[in-house]
Amino acid sequence: MTRGLLIAAPSSGSGKTTLTLGLLRALKRRGVNVRGAKSGPDYIDPRFHAAACGAPCPNLDAWAMGLDRLRALAGGERDGDTLIVEGAMGLFDGAPPEGKGACADLARLFNIPVILVVDASRMAGSVAPLVAGFVAHDPSVHVAGVILNKVGSERHKTMLLRALAPSGLPVFGALPRSSGLTHPDRHLGLVQAGERPDLEAFLNAAADAVEAALDVEAILALAAPITGTERSPRIPPPAQSVAVAQDQAFAFAYPHLLTDWRDQGAEIRFFSPLANEAPPPCDLVYLPGGYPELHAGRLAASHVFLQGLREAAARRQVYGECGGYMVLGDGLIDADGVRHKMAGLLALETSFAARKLHLGYRHAVAASGPFPGPWMAHEFHYASTIKATGQPLFAVRDAEDADLGSQGLINGAVSGSFLHLIDRA
Repeated sequence: MTRGLLIAAPSSGSGKTTLTLGLLRALKRRGVNVRGAKSGPDYIDPRFHAAACGAPCPNLDAWAMGLDRLRALAGGERDGDTLIVEGAMGLFDGAPPEGKGACADLARLFNIPVILVVDASRMAGSVAPLVAGFVAHDPSVHVAGVILNKVGSERHKTMLLRALAPSGLPVFGALPRSSGLTHPDRHLGLVQAGERPDLEAFLNAAADAVEAALDVEAILALAAPITGTERSPRIPPPAQSVAVAQDQAFAFAYPHLLTDWRDQGAEIRFFSPLANEAPPPCDLVYLPGGYPELHAGRLAASHVFLQGLREAAARRQVYGECGGYMVLGDGLIDADGVRHKMAGLLALETSFAARKLHLGYRHAVAASGPFPGPWMAHEFHYASTIKATGQPLFAVRDAEDADLGSQGLINGAVSGSFLHLIDRA
């Protein structure tokens, strides 16, 4: 049986990711069968988790996924392993109106303890009422201990421990402030794991810091049993054979979807547009999200890829999601205002010259295309749509059920949208 615990925090920016990565690597070095998981719709952190512990890291999305899906992903395939779930944002931060999808939901669903990571860099005695508030806020969420992060000195640590002592809540350690353990980031989050040449050194440094400052054995002993299930839903593949773009420009494909397709007999074949590879023979070409805006010039010059994509569209289905959707359009304007010609398969023009954040969970329904029917989805991008002409693909509502109108385009066998599809509704 899998045992698990949740690493959470009062807010984003508290250092959960670095701490989780250090803990995963430290446990792996000790020979523990350990896996990571990430709460919510995140493509980047799970790849860091996988690199840290050598095991696949699923997304556990309490807004978009049902209980059977969540239990199947959390339960894993290895008996007797430990699951370290990294929360997103603050412990109780979820989608409006009720806060559904917060990482606290996972703690309730799995009945696992929470370790609260507190950024103590700008506080001393105030840490006590902050922690007490999180402990008392919801009795169904068991905050079992604290890790103090970004501690300035031994004196600062003593002040914090003294303030927390009356609560009786375990403090598993205090990590000192360290500029060497920061992540470079960009507009959608951290720089991807595959783009860091120093990744192994960084993970080992994070593990060294965790080993030096935290009671790793006490943290491991806190993990509680998670009840798995064999009844995971399976999303049918959109085609018998699927060519999936995969490189630094197209890295945002959910592993659970690809696994569903494979488990039902679909053949998944990968190719790299940045390496100027044409899609291999298939029934459907899938361009997932990523960072095409950072590689727009290189993609525009990848004539084998673009011509192969156009030829594929003449005889098979082509689908683009978020970044992939932009590449299917006529042109993409980068952050410097330079327009790059894209595939020209949809009457779509997008721009990063004037960035605008689009963020939130979505209910989406498609009447046609390779992913028909109702979906739970997420939108997160900074692109502005300059032009989108043609038949829309999805009817969309937000998490509060407000009508957002239509989104995406479909033109014959070619379709796409900015939505990241997560699970069937």
